[in-house]
Amino acid sequence: MLGQGFVSAAAIAASVLFVLSLGGLSNQEKAKRAVWYGIVGMALAVVFTALGPGIGAYWLMLPMIIAGSVIGWRVAKRVAMTEMPQLVAALHSFVGLAAVFVAWSADLERRRVLAVRATEGVTEEFSAFAALVATKAPDELTFLQLEVVFAIFIGAVTFTGSVIAFGKLAGKVDGKPKQLPGGHLLNAVAAGLCLLLAIAYVAGAGFWTLLILAALSFFIGYHLIMGIGGADMPVVVSMLNSYSGWAAAAIGFTLSNDLLIVTGALVGSSGAILSYIMCKAMNRDFLSVILGGFGGTSGPAAEIEGEQVAIDAGGVAAALNNADSVVIVPGYGMAVAQAQNAVSELTRKLRAAGKEVRFAIHPVAGRLPGHMNVLLAEAKVPYDIVLEMDEINDDFPNTDVAIVIGSNDIVNPAAQEDPNSPIAGMPVLEVWRSRVVFVCKRGQGTGYSGIENPLFFKENTRMLYGDARDSIDTLIPLIE
Repeated sequence: MLGQGFVSAAAIAASVLFVLSLGGLSNQEKAKRAVWYGIVGMALAVVFTALGPGIGAYWLMLPMIIAGSVIGWRVAKRVAMTEMPQLVAALHSFVGLAAVFVAWSADLERRRVLAVRATEGVTEEFSAFAALVATKAPDELTFLQLEVVFAIFIGAVTFTGSVIAFGKLAGKVDGKPKQLPGGHLLNAVAAGLCLLLAIAYVAGAGFWTLLILAALSFFIGYHLIMGIGGADMPVVVSMLNSYSGWAAAAIGFTLSNDLLIVTGALVGSSGAILSYIMCKAMNRDFLSVILGGFGGTSGPAAEIEGEQVAIDAGGVAAALNNADSVVIVPGYGMAVAQAQNAVSELTRKLRAAGKEVRFAIHPVAGRLPGHMNVLLAEAKVPYDIVLEMDEINDDFPNTDVAIVIGSNDIVNPAAQEDPNSPIAGMPVLEVWRSRVVFVCKRGQGTGYSGIENPLFFKENTRMLYGDARDSIDTLIPLIE
């Protein structure tokens, strides 16, 4: 057992490490060190919390910690980068469900303590949390009840929302937006019932109110995310990340755990900021994101004229050999094909031939923020030639060749040309303004989001069909 002073000191140290970790993730060169800050901070948090005053049942806690650590290690080693978005969504669901269970447990303990205090007073058998409850004044107990309600609501919404997000990202649930008859009215009614149950609970109603509150919140989370289309899933993942943070912070207040409050607030606020940035990048209303009210069409899509014209690797190589400037736009298809190393080798050969080669990264490229940046860093692509959309979009008219590898929505001109498109108004990479565009794509399908792309039918676009890695591998020896 350690004294509270040691635990508080460790909490401060861990909080500082978490802040340094978040700050370092904004820079690709510092990201690895930032991740280690987070790992060390979390290790401090777990160890010193477990050894703190009033903590017991180590016979149960240690096996759970060991089992969870082993499972987490094995899952992380087996998951490919293409599966990272759904893994993140799954981890968010764990946080939400944990918040619900802890809140339920806290209320049951509160009821037991109040019953004992009424007859015997505070006893030595009380746990640390129970002893804390036993010393609270009536108004403080009311705040505890509000914390429990908030943790259950946010945690339950996070859990089912993350499960559906996982299903959509993994292809196990249809990516098209779907809602039950009544749409958003059902969500509003469920939220109103949650409010009434919360009032009844604070007024003294039984534990059943929390069970029904959780059930309604589970429904809201499910229905919110089911109503969001696949094109918007990167924003959904970020939004759920924020929700999981606020759920953790609520539990921190319930347990009077300062470190959990700080950590939850960091995750919640950073996730909310990221969601806002991504909403701007997709021209989405932030409030609509929170309410799940986006992802559908506003009318019939514009008809697309022309046809997709195929080209072979030889034709692409000839254009690259004659080009002075090349911009490569990576997308989720590059991740699926594991083509990042082949793309890196192509980049090396083109630069060795005196070509100017740069990468254009859209804020929501892939299915997770920063997905493409991580893949390119993994393949040793120099950081200084990897540019964000705002840095490179104006350069496309002066670009000889743009190569799109497995991207769809982020290079879709319908965002600017078709007001009825589901992505209307979304800022996109304007690759069609280049002299010629080559699109590496498996086939003529619409891709994950189900949105047709007029880029593929433009006169200056040629389609290089096939697996992205095989296509690039075939192309590399032809570069002079």
